[in-house]
Parts: sequence; C-alpha cells; structure tokens
Amino acid sequence: MNIMISGGNGFLGRALSDSFLATGDRVDILTRRQSPNILPGVKSVHWDGKKINNPSEVFEAVDVVIQLAGKTLASWPWTASKKIEFLESRVRSGLALVEAIKIAGHKPSLFIQQSGINYYGLEGEPADETTPPGGDYLASLADRQEEATQPVEALGVRRIVTRSAVVLVRRAGMLPLMAMPVALFVGGPVAGGAQAMPWIHLKDWLAAVRHLIKMDNASGVYNLISPISTTNADFYRALCAQLHKPYWFPIPAFLLNLILGEMSVMLVCGRFVSPMRLLDSGFKFHFDRLDLALADIFM
Repeated sequence: MNIMISGGNGFLGRALSDSFLATGDRVDILTRRQSPNILPGVKSVHWDGKKINNPSEVFEAVDVVIQLAGKTLASWPWTASKKIEFLESRVRSGLALVEAIKIAGHKPSLFIQQSGINYYGLEGEPADETTPPGGDYLASLADRQEEATQPVEALGVRRIVTRSAVVLVRRAGMLPLMAMPVALFVGGPVAGGAQAMPWIHLKDWLAAVRHLIKMDNASGVYNLISPISTTNADFYRALCAQLHKPYWFPIPAFLLNLILGEMSVMLVCGRFVSPMRLLDSGFKFHFDRLDLALADIFM
C-alpha cells in the first residue's frame, strides 16, 4: 500500500510513518522543510502548504492520503497572529491537496482528514458523530478544516474524517504541558474538575486509523477517543498517581487563564464525546482505561 501523509513531520505523522513502514508499506510525506530524507525509509516531497507542484508525479500510485497538516494547537501563547496561522495552515493545505488530486492523473482511493472532537464545542450534552458543530473558536476551526477537503468526494475519492481527542504520548502534544504542574508538585483538578478530559493513547489512535483504512466501506466521521468517559479530576488524579506526585492543589480557572491565556479553554472546558461509529465498526481499544494508558506511556 502506498501512503501519502501531509504534515508528516509532526509526532502523529512520524508515528504513522513508522507504523506503515513496519508492515512494508511505502510512505511519502509532504513537508515544508527543505532537507531530504527526514525520516529513514520515507520519501520527502517539498511543498509550501499552499500548492503542490507536479501533482501527477506526486500522486502517482498513491492509494491513501492522510491530511495532518496544520500548526499544532499545543503552541503557547495563542496570539491573534497565531490563531490566524492555526486556521490558514489547515484550510490552505486542505484546499491545495484537493486541487492537486483534481489535476493528478491517478487519484487515491481514500482520503483521511484529521480533525478534532473540539468540532462539537467545549460545552453541552454528550456528543457523538451526529452532533452538529459547536459555536466556539475551536469548533469553528475544526469545521473550516473539514470543509476544506469535502470537495474531494466529488472527485470520486472516498473520505473519512477522524475527529480525535488529545492523543497521549510522553514527549509530544499536550501531555507534557498537562504534566508540568504535576511535576512541580501542584497537581490537582482544573476549574473544579467536573468537565470532560477527552483522550486516546497514541497506540490506539494508530490502530484506529489502520482499522479504518482496511474497511472498504468506511466513510464519513469517526470519533477517535477512549470509550470510557474521563473527567479532568479523574485525569489529574491518575496522572499524579502515575508520576508519584501529590494530588492536592486545585487549579482555579482564572489562574490557568493568567498563565496560558485563551489556550486554557482546552483544560478549563470539555465535552463528553462517544466513539460510537468506531465501536460499531468492530474496533477494540487496547487502552480504554486511563491508568493503563498512562502506565504504558510512562513505563
């Protein structure tokens, strides 16, 4: 199988590349970096995130395109210019991929658009794949990101949208930021701790993506999130236990807002979300319990 990954230099892209290479698949990544052969065994194709040169050559024999491109939200602080970059990096790269596929002689059979469960908004009743988008900034960001690649379906390409929770990995993404107060002995619930803390282990995220690729009839939206609901208090209690630190210091919302600014909404607010369609497809989680996930990550 031939895989094309945009945003292949991020931790998810690198993890996907390693996973596919381990099973003998070919992996190409679209990267804005100039240096070739960034990952061993992976072909790097340079682009600017806005346009793909020679699309017929780039997409020759590509079976699956996985769109991960977009500036990480785990980038403090969220300035006005950075929020524009969050949006433009996602929308422009998606539009560029669709346009390139339209021009290319060979078209992939599957397009996977990575998105986030922030699509549903940060507050409200428990959500599933049928829930409409929320009305806050992060929901709008996810909605615009998904909208950019929807036209690929009119080209005869099957599309899957993976709305992912926070993907837990030890040294990348949100987990290092979330673990920082715990390491400083001020671990405790944030803003009361009753809000949802959505997560998925990196290994389950990888397995879910591969599971969906193997399903010839899979299309539409799938939530990639642990099936066992976790509150913010549950999360920090488990994280403190795993790191052998005290769980005792409640962090008020105003304090977190002073430190992180608008980025704090990712911890202060949270909506419970179900992976209904993923479970219905027969997928089995290896790490549905948070304590087992953290034990594996920090082993």
